[in-house]
Amino acid sequence: MLTLAADIEVLARFGRALADPIRCQLLLALRETPAHPSDLADKLGISRTRLSNHLACLRDCGLVVAVPVGRRTRYELADPRLGHALDDLRAAVVAVAEDRTCVEAEEKGCC
Repeated sequence: MLTLAADIEVLARFGRALADPIRCQLLLALRETPAHPSDLADKLGISRTRLSNHLACLRDCGLVVAVPVGRRTRYELADPRLGHALDDLRAAVVAVAEDRTCVEAEEKGCC
């Protein structure tokens, strides 16, 4: 069983990964299907160098894995449950964003 500190570290790594829009796009793209870096770079409209840096971050966070396929490398989510977690998180965030019940949200910019 994970300790509280370990749970927090795992969630913090996930948060760091989601803190960048390109990494979010990568995770959502890989949720749909595994892909080669060149295809991901084309899909996201970024350079392969920039993509490589983001993939390295996601690998270091343990969220994606590189799978050798012949002389090429394909990337995929490290665990299928991550795809479900992304779906659940996105649905929750959208639901909260649509439910603006905080009467001070506009004034404070907090919700």
